[in-house]
Amino acid sequence: MAVFGSIIKSLIELKETLTPESDALKDQEEVLKNLLSKAKDTEFGKHYDFERILNAENIKKEFASTVPYFDYHKINEEWWHKYHDEGAENVTWPGRPPYFALSSGTTGKSSKRIPVTEEMLEAIRKAGIKQVSALSNFDLPPDFFEKEIMMLGSSTDLRKAGDHEEGEISGISASNIPFWFRGYYKPGEEIAKIDEWDERVQKIAENAKNWDIGALSGIPSWMELMLKKVIEYHNVKNIHEIWPNLQVYASGGVAFEPYEKSFEKLLGKPIQVIDTYLASEGFLALQNRPGTHSMKLILDGGVYFEFVPFKPEYINEDGSLTEDAPAIPLEETREEEEYVLLISTVSGAWRYIIGDTIKFTDREKFEIRITGRTKFFLNVVGSQLSVNKMNDAIKSLEDQFDISIPEFVVAAKRAEDGEYYHFWYLGTEDSEDPEKLANALDEALKEANKNYKVARSKALKGVKVNLVAPDMFHEWNAANKKKGGQVKMEKVMSEEKFDEWEQFVKAQN
Repeated sequence: MAVFGSIIKSLIELKETLTPESDALKDQEEVLKNLLSKAKDTEFGKHYDFERILNAENIKKEFASTVPYFDYHKINEEWWHKYHDEGAENVTWPGRPPYFALSSGTTGKSSKRIPVTEEMLEAIRKAGIKQVSALSNFDLPPDFFEKEIMMLGSSTDLRKAGDHEEGEISGISASNIPFWFRGYYKPGEEIAKIDEWDERVQKIAENAKNWDIGALSGIPSWMELMLKKVIEYHNVKNIHEIWPNLQVYASGGVAFEPYEKSFEKLLGKPIQVIDTYLASEGFLALQNRPGTHSMKLILDGGVYFEFVPFKPEYINEDGSLTEDAPAIPLEETREEEEYVLLISTVSGAWRYIIGDTIKFTDREKFEIRITGRTKFFLNVVGSQLSVNKMNDAIKSLEDQFDISIPEFVVAAKRAEDGEYYHFWYLGTEDSEDPEKLANALDEALKEANKNYKVARSKALKGVKVNLVAPDMFHEWNAANKKKGGQVKMEKVMSEEKFDEWEQFVKAQN
């Protein structure tokens, strides 16, 4: 009998029972007050007079009307660059950040450097404990709590840069894991420090049989690659022949559904998939109950949330927000409406456009789904397609043709006949007629989106589909120095970027 596991499970269940449900709206107001209070004497806080905002009758409203929206480029050019260029302190948060999270995102060529404070690391740790506590809501046996956890993130070998260290947020978080957790953590400190992705995965494969993995954590596309490598290295049919006690996969950063079919092929038996939302800017939401892919916003941590209705008139071509885009607080949001997410954090991000779009699936539980990216909004000829609609259409293709399409990319551009088409590249290992897929994809999008249907009757001539191996997308990322860790494949490209992609594909064939 798993005595130790039974004790841990009982303690987790007891903690969940004794922890009262808090008032989400009050929590968010308190978070905002604490953020403003702690940052009021920073350069940013003085510039926007946080002291006055704190004394306002309606702090949320005053904050929203005083502080403008910031995307990374704006806040970096106006504020964060001072940390590096001037060695400044107290810029947007007290002191100097000990870490900067490097994030090239899915579109930028150079890495973003996002401040990570001790307060943020503590908020991430607390969110991680919430995630572990939530496991008591899932039907997991006691021995699960004695198994090891494979966290497939970025390298923990952070780069020293002056008085701070730099790396991707998963690497920063893993390098700061609590001492009591290190015995459960795999691949372990030595392998986790390997910077080169392929070398790190090779070492994981070589050591896989030495570990008793009960849970996986990481972005689906890279997790799939790692599992395939382990399966291939040991010449087995599925990952459960290596890790028979694998029961949980904590997915993160992107919607899991596009990867569901291809992921299942790597398993010997079903496992529990749990969604999480850890971004470079913070741990924002987690799935705390079974029977859903929705995640509960973490409303009592170090993040204050605002929401901008996701409508074409509020989105600039580069994915930023127009100045007149309205932002609403949590209490004014509605279910099933898409919003651009804004966050203000204990790392000194203020009314920050994280770039993700979400929708509330349950307002009472404050549960959300990630629906896409503002930069992945395809509206060149009025089609108004979000990634959410694209994912749904791809899912319908998978069901209709019984195939797996874990990756895709699309662009709107003129063909040789001078007409606009949507050009799709679908990543699949299955064989199917591209023309049949194009027709089915077109019909699915017409049915799901009235704006697309209108566009198809006017400026948008049709759909063209090409099939490539899913690995092509990973190699594209590698060629752009974005392989592994937290890298997400871009779903929508500009004509210029798409031309580069097509040249890359041709060169590989």
